[in-house]
Amino acid sequence: MKILDRYILKSFIRPFLATFFIVLFVLVMQMLWLAFERIAGKGIGMFFILKFLYYSCLIVSAQALPIAILLSSIMSLGNLSENYEFAAAKSASISLMRLLRPLIVLTFTLSVLNFFFLNNVYPYAILKQQNLMLNIKKKKPALALIPGSFNSEIPAYQIKFDEKYGEEDNLLKKVLIYDLSSGRGNKKVITADRGKILTEEGSKYMTLILYDGYYYEEHQKRIRNVNDIKKMPSSNADFKEYTFNIDISAFSDHNLDDEKYRNLYNMLSLQQLSDTIPKMKLNYDEFVFSKAKSIYSRVNVDELYPAKDSIAIHQLEGDIIDNFKEKDKITLLSSAVNSIKASINNVNSFTTVIKNKRKRLNLYDIEYHNRIAFSLSCLILFFIGAPLGSIIRKGGFGLPMILAISIYVIYFFTNTFGRNLAEESSVTAIQGSWISAIIMIPFGVFLTRRASKGMGLFNIDVFLQPIKKLFRRRKKTLEDDH
Repeated sequence: MKILDRYILKSFIRPFLATFFIVLFVLVMQMLWLAFERIAGKGIGMFFILKFLYYSCLIVSAQALPIAILLSSIMSLGNLSENYEFAAAKSASISLMRLLRPLIVLTFTLSVLNFFFLNNVYPYAILKQQNLMLNIKKKKPALALIPGSFNSEIPAYQIKFDEKYGEEDNLLKKVLIYDLSSGRGNKKVITADRGKILTEEGSKYMTLILYDGYYYEEHQKRIRNVNDIKKMPSSNADFKEYTFNIDISAFSDHNLDDEKYRNLYNMLSLQQLSDTIPKMKLNYDEFVFSKAKSIYSRVNVDELYPAKDSIAIHQLEGDIIDNFKEKDKITLLSSAVNSIKASINNVNSFTTVIKNKRKRLNLYDIEYHNRIAFSLSCLILFFIGAPLGSIIRKGGFGLPMILAISIYVIYFFTNTFGRNLAEESSVTAIQGSWISAIIMIPFGVFLTRRASKGMGLFNIDVFLQPIKKLFRRRKKTLEDDH
């Protein structure tokens, strides 16, 4: 390797390693902060917290790599330009592309490594982390309860509450409980203004204490006679405090290393996604076809076509309804209106299901194309950062940091925006996944050309010269008129 190549690589690798670990630390701390309320102070061992941090590092490494390449390329090329080393290289007839050749090879290698990382390590880390968080919730059932909706995770109970608060998130507001433990439906209802969940490490029971509530229960025996069932009494009472235990042995015996979810879109490799997507598309098409066929048969479309029969053709009125008597008209119109209403209700109910199925299919399709597109982000952002660094001629962490963050925010925003559009079927999965690359590649080409020619970021004269010429012509025209 030539001395110049070694020097260029050395000037790039040092800031690259520093920025990579800094960005990695920031992203991991962000993930930990988002999950802090779910794992802090819940009796979860340090070993499992360290496992969570390990999987988080693996997940965000693919995101930290392009940021580090962008920032280090701006810093290294900025330092070379600021110290006039780039000018000295140009005076020795060494072009910008020759200077960047070892960095291009290194960045291409990192892009390939990032692709293999996204295809193998990233799905594994997602699978392990999400199942770990799910199993932690099952180990601590109070963590699995979500405010605002009915929680059915705990067997034989439906629990709903408006808010969960307190240092341990075990205090509840506006509690509604359906006790289904009898096995004969919803025969027992409990409401309360406040509640508290108490669990002990290793206990098979969760204690629920309710305050200022109401209790109602129907006492139904196994009697077949309908009249006797109607006569069965019920009990109800107001209470200041009501305590009962819920069997959570199924939760307490749960292994934190169990893997319940294995086939989510972000847990599969590209090969697994390519095998799964065609099957999902086939199932989706069959579902849509069956629903369309159901609607078609419901509205009796096939009966609207003329058919030959043995009955003599009579002279009919142009408007079909005019061929019937008044009473028959009312019957026909009423039947048609009811049929239309039923069809509309049927379509509306199908629409939500079809949207959810299409959205789920889109997630798998987007993940497949985004893995490939995001792998090239290292190379794309390098060809933006390297020429930009040689143009601005500033090293260090000041201006390069601001520019790198601004560029990556634009890249990340357009990528997220494209994914959201593709998820809602507004654009295709390919368009949504590649929209950020389509926007950034021309920008990288523009900066590389200007840096290769030794030009600034923008030439203000390009904008001012036409305006100056316009004013000169205007002035000359006025002088000629006078």
